[in-house]
Amino acid sequence: MQEVKKIVLAYSGGLDTSAMLHWLKAKYGCPVLAFLADVGQGEDLEEIREKARRTGADEVVISDLRRSFVEEFVFPAVQAHAVYEGEYLLGTSLARPVIAREQVRVAQEWGGDCVAHGATGKGNDQVRFELTYQSLAPGIRVLAPWRSWEFRGRQDLIRYSREHGIPITSTEEKPYSIDQNLMHTSYEGGILEDPWSAPPEDIFLRTVAVSEAPDRPRDLIIGFHQGVPVRLDDRELGPIPMLEELNRLGGGHGIGRVDLVENRMVGMKSRGVYETPGATILHKAHRALESLTLDREAAHLKEELSSRMATLIYNGFWFSPEMKMLLGLVQEAQERVTGEVKVRLYKGNCTLLGRRSPLSLYDPEYATFETDEVYSQADAEGFIRLNGLRLRIASLRDGRTRQGREPVAAGS
Repeated sequence: MQEVKKIVLAYSGGLDTSAMLHWLKAKYGCPVLAFLADVGQGEDLEEIREKARRTGADEVVISDLRRSFVEEFVFPAVQAHAVYEGEYLLGTSLARPVIAREQVRVAQEWGGDCVAHGATGKGNDQVRFELTYQSLAPGIRVLAPWRSWEFRGRQDLIRYSREHGIPITSTEEKPYSIDQNLMHTSYEGGILEDPWSAPPEDIFLRTVAVSEAPDRPRDLIIGFHQGVPVRLDDRELGPIPMLEELNRLGGGHGIGRVDLVENRMVGMKSRGVYETPGATILHKAHRALESLTLDREAAHLKEELSSRMATLIYNGFWFSPEMKMLLGLVQEAQERVTGEVKVRLYKGNCTLLGRRSPLSLYDPEYATFETDEVYSQADAEGFIRLNGLRLRIASLRDGRTRQGREPVAAGS
């Protein structure tokens, strides 16, 4: 086996990667850099840095990726209306390529010949990390300890960590896994593995229960410029504060919870519980604004492609040629998506109240059901006859409208 010289580990400070950092040092006996990506998980990063050093990291690098995450991944996914299997807004799926991209950059800068991640051999994250590695650094070596080490589950890791004095937060009584970033919080595993059992209310970190949400609604006006949210009510906000504020407001009204049994790329079904308040609001608002500003056929084509894009994101193909093409299409479609959307937050729901745009294709003079001077209703007759011509021809061919007679046999 080729000797490993320097390892860059995607490190979170959680149970898996904390045990992994110690295990890699013992297994390979080479320098290990703990790479920590700040994607808005809301943790004390300096505390995690010190934990990594105490656990054996030779170096620790923390990269602030929040703006890149929101601008280059979250907002384009919202613009694409990318929703996996009709419910999942892809919070974890979108964070992995930005993390893996930076991990590759750090490895190249540090002289690392190997990258490692803490994803399990059953999950999607291993695919997302490694497809990014292959796209951006095809020659780099990859270590995925969950696919090779002696541990069988997280209970083994808890015992290993205790034996080696590694500080952890997971316990046998509360062993579910949490992933958090600026876009969402996800929960899976452990006590959530029974899809019949409701998630305990005390697991939720970002949203209040609908029963605890305020009795008074909160109305918002979100301003977009070329598909990007730039204004909330009368405040101009950058990408990070925009998503943070919408998370706060939406979470306070119980918006954005999803309990989903999803189809993983590796072939099994998995139960995930998600909180995505801010992006839920943005999806609703952006779709409403596009209904005003996008041409009918362009909108229908984009809708057909949105499911495809969601699947590509979920399966880890962000840096694939086909994804690059689709993202270009989405960006072109955003040129006219400028205007304002009014929504109401109330008891777990985000309800559309109104939308307006200086580039609107909606014309009340054409749309009105009252008297107008711009549309001749008589034109509809020829339009319908032409659109129905193929139907009439098929029906005549089948003999169903030939005054009750059977069709004449060929050659008669």
